[in-house]
Amino acid sequence: MSRLSLTFECQGRCLAGTLDTAPGKTGLLIVSGGNEVRAGTFSGQAKLAAKLASAGFPIFRFDRRGIGDSDGENRGFTNSQKDIAAALEAFRAINPQMTRVIGFGNCDAASALMLAGGSDLDGLILSNPWTIEDGCDDTPPPRAVRSRYIEKLKNPQEVWRLLTGGVNLRKLFGGLKQAASSSSTITGLAQQMAEGISGYDQPIRILLASSDRTAQVFLENWDASDARIATCENASHAYVEPHARAWLEKQILSALRA
Repeated sequence: MSRLSLTFECQGRCLAGTLDTAPGKTGLLIVSGGNEVRAGTFSGQAKLAAKLASAGFPIFRFDRRGIGDSDGENRGFTNSQKDIAAALEAFRAINPQMTRVIGFGNCDAASALMLAGGSDLDGLILSNPWTIEDGCDDTPPPRAVRSRYIEKLKNPQEVWRLLTGGVNLRKLFGGLKQAASSSSTITGLAQQMAEGISGYDQPIRILLASSDRTAQVFLENWDASDARIATCENASHAYVEPHARAWLEKQILSALRA
């Protein structure tokens, strides 16, 4: 296996990509979230790509327009459909042996893939999709608050604090009120994302990190009984915990081997 740097074009702009080579006929296109470069936070995506390539799957990462080493204007994840399409075209061109390409994105990269309607990919792995709109209330959703209180009640030390007056009762009652409230109104962004993949007929996996607020808010804006959802317990947004990292790799490999 080897790692190659390359460039490709998107609407007259030069975009930067990185290919981890492998002989497999199924490849993975990694879409970066936020304004993150293709290496990912603390090179997390680069390390993930190397691990998956060692299992025999070619992996392609890229910087969208206006990010990292790519030219052009950064128009945000909601306007990245053409960047994804150009990256997919470049990936397929340099790997003519591939017959399938799965798309993977975390946070608003997952949202971008949904808004793009799957972008002609042969499957999607959507991790902690971003459904929070600008100006939305920043308080944790009721589901997250209920989960936090349940965990506290399982802890004997927290129960002892409550019984001995070590808990701020005003804050406690405020939290209980919030926990008892009904789910928040589904955001327009979440509705657009749902519409984006409503006609997509390829396999979809939705991966959620249980301790991540983005994932918790997503569940408030989605059907929590969706059979495509898989949850990693005690995992943070970027799956930095050893057990979470192993779980994520297992989920992706399962999708690639399907």
